[in-house]
Amino acid sequence: MAKDVFHDVVRHALEKDGWTITQDPFHIRYGIADVYIDLAADRTIAAEKEGQKIAVEIKRFIRGSAISEFHTALGQFLNYRIVLNAEEPDRALYLAVPNSTYQSFFKFEPASIAIAQYSVQLLTYDATREAIVQWIN
Repeated sequence: MAKDVFHDVVRHALEKDGWTITQDPFHIRYGIADVYIDLAADRTIAAEKEGQKIAVEIKRFIRGSAISEFHTALGQFLNYRIVLNAEEPDRALYLAVPNSTYQSFFKFEPASIAIAQYSVQLLTYDATREAIVQWIN
């Protein structure tokens, strides 16, 4: 299974943000399918709170058609969310995208409408700094 070109960038950004990577890639067996989400991570917020668990699907949006890549990413995200809801309902799924792509594409229609309608949680990252820019729930 090939890693996305920004896989290690997002992994390092999550680690810098206090997350512990627990699976890379995150493998789930669902029915007859093997599903591989890019990363699984855990973080304890505070001693009195439950730990947070996330799964992150990383996308880069550097090919010719952003809308075509968006269609693929959205379909993959929705399928992964079905699997997580069935197998690990306490783990939140995030779609990781470059902050520049979020600013130039995801904030505008039709991407913004689809993100809202399907409640897609995003995290944006800066590949140069290997840093999380924002979490969008």
